[in-house]
Amino acid sequence: MCSSTRIRDREAQAWIFAESSRASGTFYPLLLLGDEQEDMIDRYLDRGTLLALYDGGLRAVCVVTKEAPGVFEIKNLAVEPAFQRQGYGRAMVRHVAGACRTVGGTCLLVGTGDSALTLPFYRACGFRESHRVPNFFLQFYDHPIYEGGRLLSDMVYLSMEL
Repeated sequence: MCSSTRIRDREAQAWIFAESSRASGTFYPLLLLGDEQEDMIDRYLDRGTLLALYDGGLRAVCVVTKEAPGVFEIKNLAVEPAFQRQGYGRAMVRHVAGACRTVGGTCLLVGTGDSALTLPFYRACGFRESHRVPNFFLQFYDHPIYEGGRLLSDMVYLSMEL
């Protein structure tokens, strides 16, 4: 993946994607929006690539890992709350998919909770449900996780052909 890329959104504003090998304190608050347990983030952060999207300031972060030859996974995707539903998450997914494709990726995965707040977003980005890991959030997190008022239990994996 590249170190810095400029793209244009539909309103012709320049967005900058930057790659970082370390998550500084700047990125952790956003990473914790996407995965609220720090030790879970630490499990994939060192083996992943952290991408940040800037548009007059930090707007979104994403951590991507290589899981197998040709298979990449979005481990964390988060957008600053004040800038959600403005296309930054979708732009990050498009950027990640293109970068993975460029380096020989054939499949992009994402795992998320069974939530009405996240599943429609990933489906709209072109992901399709692949499989589930029953009781993932109950087994691997040290506290109950609620999203949209619902207790998360299963990890839902979605995939996208690149």
